[in-house]
Amino acid sequence: MPKISQEKDGSETETLKPIMDPFPFPHLATTKPNFNFSVKSHFPMKRTVRPLFALLLLLVFAATLTSRAVLRRGILSIELESRVRIRRHIPPPPQLNATLLHHAAVEIGEEKFKQEIQSLLDGNFGSHARHRTFVSWRRFIHHDRGSAGVTAAKLPATIRSPLFYRSWLDFRKVLHDWFRKRRFQPGIMSGLTRSIKLPIDSHNNNNNNNNNKLQTNNKNKYSSCAVVGNSGILLNRDYGSEIDSHEFVIRLNNARVDHFETKVGKKTSISFMNSNILHLCARRGGCFCHPYGDRVPIVMYICQALHFMDYTVCNASHKAPLLVTDPRFDVLCARIVKYYSLKRFVEESGKGLEKWGEAHDGSLFHYSSGMQAVMLALGICDRVSIFGFGKSTSAKHHYHTNQKAELHLHDYEAEYAFYRDLVDGKRPIPFLEDRFKVPPVVMYQ
Repeated sequence: MPKISQEKDGSETETLKPIMDPFPFPHLATTKPNFNFSVKSHFPMKRTVRPLFALLLLLVFAATLTSRAVLRRGILSIELESRVRIRRHIPPPPQLNATLLHHAAVEIGEEKFKQEIQSLLDGNFGSHARHRTFVSWRRFIHHDRGSAGVTAAKLPATIRSPLFYRSWLDFRKVLHDWFRKRRFQPGIMSGLTRSIKLPIDSHNNNNNNNNNKLQTNNKNKYSSCAVVGNSGILLNRDYGSEIDSHEFVIRLNNARVDHFETKVGKKTSISFMNSNILHLCARRGGCFCHPYGDRVPIVMYICQALHFMDYTVCNASHKAPLLVTDPRFDVLCARIVKYYSLKRFVEESGKGLEKWGEAHDGSLFHYSSGMQAVMLALGICDRVSIFGFGKSTSAKHHYHTNQKAELHLHDYEAEYAFYRDLVDGKRPIPFLEDRFKVPPVVMYQ
């Protein structure tokens, strides 16, 4: 019988008594083993049993050799598999910095911003500049009045007129709804096809009277998109035909294309702008803000909450959609750019993160129009090409103007680092959901 012994840790082990000693397999020995069985034993062993016993030992020996061979092959296969895994091992992507993520999520001027919104909703314009803007609406808000066969007459709406009061109520409603949705929600990228692409496709298909195309386009993203920046480096190459070959072309801040077609192309699917551009357009007759044609949709992000009055007034006169970006999309873009700006500041200056606000005027720091246009393309396109982003000492800041200086409220170098990570495709983008797949991005210099 096996002997049971107890170890120090409480576990039990089984000790088997050896069958024979010292040679475990006597049938292979040169001399016959002496089993020391007595003929006078109470249970005498017959001669016919000895061959069966030897055969049993032979089977045990064969089984032992087989098991050892199988075990050796198993260990060898595991070693080979581990070596292959080591050779094919791909290093994990660099991780995002938790400290930078925390600081990038902090909005320095948030409390002041909330107070400004509430003041506007209450009708308190506060500063002289805002009051002057408000007064200007009395002069420039026009509404067409007329009937069939009668030419419409443009009449100014005074602050006490029903026309202006109706615009004022619309302004308050739009501002309230916009501010109520303003929060961080990384999943907003997946909703851009519904909030931006759907109304644009609906507008385009209504113009073409092709409802079948509408049903097809709304299921998928645009196959290829070109985001055309305004950098002066565009004058160094002839990218016009390459840009126009994309299914969807996004241009920024009403940059001119006339006389620059060979450099920047002439196709325009949407005009992406900041609200400062519309604020200037609102002073023109009929809020004309269409250098690419009045049928080209406009997508705009809000720089100042006061500009919602410009949106309220001009939206009624636009034939094409005038869309305001979702405030949750704005917050996402702001956090991404701030992350890259903080990272760059620490690496280049060696100073602490608390000094970043002094270097970038934290309360006024903002992403550029180009950055958000690229983010928009990531959400509505299967493939993204970026043109006219970058700078050169010999190039103008904008290809269509003589401006050379950059705006200090933007950190262009930080945004360039963001674009490089998009092109690389292997580095994680801060604040984006893991389930959101960044499409392939190519940057043309």
